[in-house]
Amino acid sequence: MEMSNLEDLYLDQLKDLYNAENQLVKALPKMAKAASTPELQQAFQQHLQQTEQHVNRLAKIFEMHGESPRGKKCYAMQGLIEEGKEMLSEDATPMVMDAGLIAAAQRVEHYEIAGYGTVRTFAENLGHSEEARILQETLNEESETDKLLTRLAESVINEQARDSG
Repeated sequence: MEMSNLEDLYLDQLKDLYNAENQLVKALPKMAKAASTPELQQAFQQHLQQTEQHVNRLAKIFEMHGESPRGKKCYAMQGLIEEGKEMLSEDATPMVMDAGLIAAAQRVEHYEIAGYGTVRTFAENLGHSEEARILQETLNEESETDKLLTRLAESVINEQARDSG
C-alpha cells in the first residue's frame, strides 16, 4: 500500500493494531491458564473480553472507511507474545511465573498504549472525531489494564515471588 498522506498512514497503523489485537485474543487464554493467582487469572480473562471488544471497535472504524482491516502482520506483537511464551516454558515457582506473566503483559500493554495514542492523535488531526473518541475509549481501557497489573504486582505477587524458593 502506498502511503502518500496521513490518512494512508492512519489506516496502515490501524491495520497493525487490528492484527496485534487478534494475536492477543489467541494468547490471553494461555496466559490466564498459566497464572496461579486467581486475581491475575481474572485480570487476563477480563482483558480478553476487552480485547475482543477492541477488535470490534477497530472493525467498526474500517467499516466507516469502507476498508478491510486485514492485510498487515504486527511483528512487534508477535515478538512480544513470543517472549511471553518463553516465560510459559520456564521452570518457575507459581509466584515467579505470575510475576513473569505480569512483566510480559505490561510490555504488551505499553505497546498498545503507544499505538492507540498515536492513531487517536492521527484521527483528531484528520477530523475523525468519532473515531478519535472510539480510540480514546480503547486507550483508556489499555491504561487501566496496565494499572491493574501494576497493582497486582505491587500488592502481592512480586513480594511472594521474592520470598518463594
